[in-house]
Amino acid sequence: MKRIAILLSAAILGMSSAMVSAHDYKLGSLEIEHPFARATPPNAPVSGGYLTIRNSGDAADRLVSGEADFAERVEIHEMAMDGDVMKMRQLADGLEIPAGGEVVLKPGGYHIMFIGIDSQFKDGETRNVKLTFEKAGSIDVDFKVQDMKAMQGHMKKDGHGKMDHGKKKQDD
Repeated sequence: MKRIAILLSAAILGMSSAMVSAHDYKLGSLEIEHPFARATPPNAPVSGGYLTIRNSGDAADRLVSGEADFAERVEIHEMAMDGDVMKMRQLADGLEIPAGGEVVLKPGGYHIMFIGIDSQFKDGETRNVKLTFEKAGSIDVDFKVQDMKAMQGHMKKDGHGKMDHGKKKQDD
């Protein structure tokens, strides 16, 4: 009986791993991990999209655009300090994904803006977005909608209990 319980536990863990990897995408040398979007209140005009992009190739690539049926526009943005003021701006030339590196799109940093959304983003929904890269081409990616509490669970804590929202591995 104990052996059956162990085998059943191993099978469940194996299925859990498969489900996690089902939310990741590969396009050429690019790996897109855990795309998620922020849940919105009713009538909100925008939402943000977040993910990690890894480039295992020998050449840099660039996330240049996005399209979504549910939004008037999809833009690539960054938030950065300008003196004492945090400002958000569109990256007109897209976002470079360095060769052998990664870029983390996260709240308060690089992110995808869904502008002019047609309906409320509700926790648990999935929104399909077409992402286009300069070299690798285009890929359809499902962004899982999450509320802020769930989103915080995807950010790592450092050894001191402070949030470590990932390290930017791109030179500006």
